[in-house]
Amino acid sequence: MLPLLIVLGVLLLPVLEIFVIVQVGGVIGAWPTVGLLLAEAFLGAWLIRREGRRAFGALHDTVRSGVLQDRDLGDAALVMAGGMLLLFPGFVTDVLGLLLVLPFTRPLVRRSLAAFAARRMRAAEDRAAAVFPPGPGTGPFGPFDGGPDRVETPPGPVVRGEVIHEDDDTASRA
Repeated sequence: MLPLLIVLGVLLLPVLEIFVIVQVGGVIGAWPTVGLLLAEAFLGAWLIRREGRRAFGALHDTVRSGVLQDRDLGDAALVMAGGMLLLFPGFVTDVLGLLLVLPFTRPLVRRSLAAFAARRMRAAEDRAAAVFPPGPGTGPFGPFDGGPDRVETPPGPVVRGEVIHEDDDTASRA
Protein backbone atom coordinates (compact mmCIF):
# COMPACT_ATOMS: atom_id res chain seq x y z
CA MET A 1 0.00 0.00 0.00
CA LEU A 2 2.83 2.42 0.86
CA PRO A 3 4.57 2.08 -2.55
CA LEU A 4 1.27 2.91 -4.26
CA LEU A 5 0.89 6.03 -2.11
CA ILE A 6 4.45 7.10 -2.92
CA VAL A 7 3.86 6.69 -6.67
CA LEU A 8 0.58 8.62 -6.45
CA GLY A 9 2.28 11.34 -4.42
CA VAL A 10 5.09 11.70 -6.96
CA LEU A 11 2.58 11.88 -9.81
CA LEU A 12 0.15 14.25 -8.11
CA LEU A 13 2.68 16.61 -6.48
CA PRO A 14 3.49 18.56 -9.66
CA VAL A 15 -0.22 18.94 -10.41
CA LEU A 16 -0.82 20.22 -6.88
CA GLU A 17 2.17 22.60 -7.13
CA ILE A 18 0.93 24.07 -10.41
CA PHE A 19 -2.59 24.43 -9.02
CA VAL A 20 -1.33 26.29 -5.92
CA ILE A 21 0.98 28.54 -7.95
CA VAL A 22 -1.89 29.46 -10.31
CA GLN A 23 -4.19 30.17 -7.35
CA VAL A 24 -1.60 32.36 -5.63
CA GLY A 25 -0.85 34.08 -8.93
CA GLY A 26 -4.57 34.78 -9.38
CA VAL A 27 -4.73 36.42 -5.96
CA ILE A 28 -1.50 38.46 -5.88
CA GLY A 29 -0.52 38.58 -9.57
CA ALA A 30 2.06 36.83 -11.74
CA TRP A 31 5.17 38.92 -10.97
CA PRO A 32 4.65 38.96 -7.21
CA THR A 33 4.19 35.16 -7.34
CA VAL A 34 7.49 34.76 -9.21
CA GLY A 35 9.15 37.11 -6.72
CA LEU A 36 7.74 35.14 -3.81
CA LEU A 37 9.04 31.86 -5.30
CA LEU A 38 12.50 33.42 -5.79
CA ALA A 39 12.49 34.78 -2.23
CA GLU A 40 11.55 31.34 -0.90
CA ALA A 41 14.39 29.80 -2.92
CA PHE A 42 16.96 32.23 -1.49
CA LEU A 43 15.60 31.85 2.04
CA GLY A 44 15.63 28.07 1.63
CA ALA A 45 19.23 28.05 0.40
CA TRP A 46 20.34 30.19 3.35
CA LEU A 47 18.42 28.03 5.81
CA ILE A 48 19.79 24.80 4.32
CA ARG A 49 23.34 26.11 4.63
CA ARG A 50 22.85 27.21 8.24
CA GLU A 51 20.94 24.18 9.52
CA GLY A 52 22.88 21.75 7.36
CA ARG A 53 26.16 22.92 8.89
CA ARG A 54 24.71 22.58 12.35
CA ALA A 55 23.18 19.12 11.78
CA PHE A 56 26.20 17.66 9.99
CA GLY A 57 28.56 19.21 12.55
CA ALA A 58 26.66 17.47 15.34
CA LEU A 59 26.69 14.24 13.34
CA HIS A 60 30.45 14.56 12.77
CA ASP A 61 31.07 15.15 16.48
CA THR A 62 29.08 12.08 17.48
CA VAL A 63 30.87 9.92 14.91
CA ARG A 64 34.25 11.15 16.18
CA SER A 65 33.25 10.39 19.76
CA GLY A 66 32.36 6.84 18.73
CA VAL A 67 28.77 7.02 19.97
CA LEU A 68 26.34 7.51 17.12
CA GLN A 69 23.07 8.98 18.35
CA ASP A 70 19.87 8.40 16.44
CA ARG A 71 18.83 12.01 16.88
CA ASP A 72 21.87 13.41 15.08
CA LEU A 73 21.59 10.91 12.26
CA GLY A 74 17.87 11.64 11.94
CA ASP A 75 18.43 15.39 11.95
CA ALA A 76 21.05 15.14 9.21
CA ALA A 77 18.71 13.03 7.07
CA LEU A 78 15.77 15.36 7.65
CA VAL A 79 17.81 18.46 6.80
CA MET A 80 19.01 16.78 3.62
CA ALA A 81 15.46 15.77 2.63
CA GLY A 82 14.12 19.21 3.54
CA GLY A 83 16.86 20.84 1.50
CA MET A 84 15.89 18.80 -1.53
CA LEU A 85 12.26 19.83 -1.10
CA LEU A 86 13.24 23.50 -0.76
CA LEU A 87 15.14 23.31 -4.03
CA PHE A 88 12.03 22.29 -5.97
CA PRO A 89 10.01 25.30 -7.13
CA GLY A 90 6.60 25.53 -5.53
CA PHE A 91 4.79 26.43 -2.38
CA VAL A 92 3.76 22.94 -1.20
CA THR A 93 7.28 21.50 -1.35
CA ASP A 94 8.63 24.64 0.34
CA VAL A 95 6.24 24.23 3.26
CA LEU A 96 7.16 20.55 3.60
CA GLY A 97 10.85 21.39 3.30
CA LEU A 98 10.60 24.06 5.99
CA LEU A 99 8.94 21.56 8.32
CA LEU A 100 11.95 19.29 7.91
CA VAL A 101 14.63 21.97 8.10
CA LEU A 102 13.49 24.39 10.83
CA PRO A 103 15.01 23.50 14.22
CA PHE A 104 11.74 23.84 16.14
CA THR A 105 9.65 21.65 13.80
CA ARG A 106 12.29 19.03 13.02
CA PRO A 107 12.01 17.20 16.40
CA LEU A 108 8.25 16.84 15.92
CA VAL A 109 8.73 15.38 12.45
CA ARG A 110 11.55 13.11 13.69
CA ARG A 111 9.40 11.71 16.51
CA SER A 112 6.43 11.23 14.18
CA LEU A 113 8.56 9.38 11.63
CA ALA A 114 10.13 7.23 14.37
CA ALA A 115 6.69 6.28 15.69
CA PHE A 116 5.52 5.48 12.14
CA ALA A 117 8.60 3.32 11.52
CA ALA A 118 8.11 1.49 14.84
CA ARG A 119 4.49 0.71 13.94
CA ARG A 120 5.56 -0.58 10.53
CA MET A 121 8.25 -2.77 12.11
CA ARG A 122 5.80 -4.24 14.62
CA ALA A 123 3.33 -4.97 11.83
CA ALA A 124 6.05 -6.65 9.76
CA GLU A 125 7.14 -8.74 12.74
CA ASP A 126 3.55 -9.77 13.37
CA ARG A 127 3.11 -10.80 9.73
CA ALA A 128 6.39 -12.73 9.81
CA ALA A 129 5.39 -14.49 13.05
CA ALA A 130 2.07 -15.51 11.48
CA VAL A 131 3.81 -17.01 8.46
CA PHE A 132 6.82 -18.48 10.29
CA PRO A 133 5.77 -19.27 13.87
CA PRO A 134 8.70 -19.00 16.26
CA GLY A 135 9.96 -22.18 17.79
CA PRO A 136 13.09 -24.21 18.24
CA GLY A 137 14.65 -25.38 15.01
CA THR A 138 12.34 -23.50 12.65
CA GLY A 139 13.18 -20.97 10.00
CA PRO A 140 11.68 -19.45 6.88
CA PHE A 141 12.94 -22.33 4.71
CA GLY A 142 12.00 -25.24 6.96
CA PRO A 143 13.66 -26.83 9.96
CA PHE A 144 17.03 -25.40 10.87
CA ASP A 145 19.74 -28.01 10.50
CA GLY A 146 22.72 -26.01 11.71
CA GLY A 147 23.92 -24.74 8.38
CA PRO A 148 26.81 -25.78 6.17
CA ASP A 149 29.41 -25.53 8.95
CA ARG A 150 27.64 -28.06 11.13
CA VAL A 151 29.75 -31.07 12.07
CA GLU A 152 27.81 -34.27 12.57
CA THR A 153 28.89 -36.57 15.33
CA PRO A 154 29.13 -40.16 14.11
CA PRO A 155 27.43 -42.89 16.14
CA GLY A 156 29.59 -44.78 18.60
CA PRO A 157 32.61 -43.71 20.61
CA VAL A 158 34.42 -40.55 19.57
CA VAL A 159 38.20 -40.63 19.52
CA ARG A 160 39.74 -37.20 19.70
CA GLY A 161 42.73 -36.64 17.49
CA GLU A 162 44.63 -34.28 15.28
CA VAL A 163 44.99 -34.32 11.50
CA ILE A 164 48.46 -33.58 10.24
CA HIS A 165 48.82 -32.46 6.65
CA GLU A 166 52.19 -33.19 5.05
CA ASP A 167 53.71 -30.50 2.90
CA ASP A 168 53.56 -31.02 -0.84
CA ASP A 169 57.40 -31.18 -1.03
CA THR A 170 57.71 -34.08 1.43
CA ALA A 171 54.83 -35.99 -0.17
CA SER A 172 56.39 -35.74 -3.67
CA ARG A 173 59.83 -36.95 -2.48
CA ALA A 174 58.50 -40.15 -0.94
